[in-house]
Amino acid sequence: MSHRMSANAAHTMLKHLLLLTTALLGCHALAADDVLIVADEFPAMEQLAAALKAEDAIPSRVVAQTNLPSHLTGFSAVIVYIHGNLQARTEQALIEYTRDGGKLVLLHHSISSGKRKNAQWFRFLGITLPEGDVDQGGYKWIEPATLDLVALEPSHFITTHNVPYPKQIDWRDEQTGDPVRRLPGFTLHESEVYLNHVFTEPRTLLLGLKYADPKSGRVWMQPHAGWVKAAARGWIVYLLPGHSTKDFEHPAYRRIVLNAVIWKP
Repeated sequence: MSHRMSANAAHTMLKHLLLLTTALLGCHALAADDVLIVADEFPAMEQLAAALKAEDAIPSRVVAQTNLPSHLTGFSAVIVYIHGNLQARTEQALIEYTRDGGKLVLLHHSISSGKRKNAQWFRFLGITLPEGDVDQGGYKWIEPATLDLVALEPSHFITTHNVPYPKQIDWRDEQTGDPVRRLPGFTLHESEVYLNHVFTEPRTLLLGLKYADPKSGRVWMQPHAGWVKAAARGWIVYLLPGHSTKDFEHPAYRRIVLNAVIWKP
């Protein structure tokens, strides 16, 4: 009798241990799906975090550079929305995370003139922002700006999955001189445009921009408004819009950003 009770007790204990192990593994799996948002301007990113939770059931947390976790390995994606200085410690952590197999989603001013002084950043991204006059190929930012965004890659998940494009836009790449195409797109108002990003390495182009300068009347059509690029074992996604919460409120752009987060390379 005592032997049977001991066996039953052992069986019960084993069952509890298995349940506990399963629960712990479930918690670990959830943690591995968390998204980290590193920012220095928070309203837009808090809005994005809420959209991730509401539309894709993805938990995320928004932190400043000063609160960056010591290790980024467990995050399924890291979103960067840093307007000011990109600290060297943050720069190094983001590069290592990506090269080790992470997915880095860069928004808006993650590529801007203030990052020129970072030792590794532009080389890591395979991009330059030339100095000089904008009409001679120099980098320039303009705000406020009304700009069109067009989908350049109709087969890519980021630009197609549930994206509600409201219009067709005439667009041609001014750098290649290809014929004009009518492409799905949308318009952002009271935003900001960056002109003359120059690629130094290949990548997959996702979004083009079309911007008409109200002063000169010149129309710029350039292909750097959204792209993806491999980086060792990981991936970089860049999306140019994001000047304010207003950009992220646009249904098409919000869905594109969420797609970048859930995309499985």
